[in-house]
Amino acid sequence: MKIGALFPQFEIGLDPVNVRDFAQAADELGYAHLTAFDQIIGLNKKSRPDWKYVHDAEDMFHEILVLFGYLAAVTKRVELVTGVLVLPMRGTALVAKQAAEVDVLSGGRLRLGVGVGVKPEEFEACGENFPNRGKRMDEQIEVLRRLWLDDLITYEGQFHRIEDGGINPLPVQRPIPVWIGGISDAAIRRTAKLGDGWLPNFQADDFGKASIDKMRALAVSYGRDPDRIGIEATMTIIDRSPEELRREMEDWRRIGATHITVNTMPERWVEAEKRWNKAPIGGLADPRSHIRAIEKFRADFPEYF
Repeated sequence: MKIGALFPQFEIGLDPVNVRDFAQAADELGYAHLTAFDQIIGLNKKSRPDWKYVHDAEDMFHEILVLFGYLAAVTKRVELVTGVLVLPMRGTALVAKQAAEVDVLSGGRLRLGVGVGVKPEEFEACGENFPNRGKRMDEQIEVLRRLWLDDLITYEGQFHRIEDGGINPLPVQRPIPVWIGGISDAAIRRTAKLGDGWLPNFQADDFGKASIDKMRALAVSYGRDPDRIGIEATMTIIDRSPEELRREMEDWRRIGATHITVNTMPERWVEAEKRWNKAPIGGLADPRSHIRAIEKFRADFPEYF
């Protein structure tokens, strides 16, 4: 398994030095990848008493592809992963162009994780259609790969029309790997049919194993080799013993994870409630505490690096 770090964007702050230092520390410590979240516009939870989602206007999100352009310049080897970019909320050609540029500037180190999104109000605020987002994303993935592979393309689909046009420069990776986020039946199908990998948000338990088995069986039905589809898990590491962490990593290995991203922010996925649980499990005091956390994890588990 490859071990990466989650970019602590809710706690890293606005100082570019702290952003740089965390990324460089992960790079130099040997973490395989840096994964970051995406949110274009945050909505005010106070004016929405029935709000059922976690992230809102109070959570700070560095714009993900601009952030990666910066990190491309200050790191050397670590892979940059969008985990995940809400693709149907963005124009396809622009995403193709931005992703290709990050890939060029990083020397081929971008992995594009994409998801359909869950908040209708955010789509409305961005001027995009929410109900057809799944069908649009399937087509977007096809268009992205076409634009990354060829200098010029002609494409006529349900949602896209490109006549003899393309992006320049093309990316280093042709195409850039596209990983799928989510745990719905649609996300499982999309991963099995279209994804280079999967970014699910469940635990390494019976539900997780059954979901992975289902995805792998579907991949076979689509004529694909499931062993070529990566699986990235996220694991919170603060306020947990090395013994507990080792058990969880081995649980992930046993059910088929190829990548683990360690999270230094105080959030855990609670599968039974189907939401991110902001439980008070102990936050870190300052941005540099996140560096110390990934340093300790690296020291505790050198065999995974």
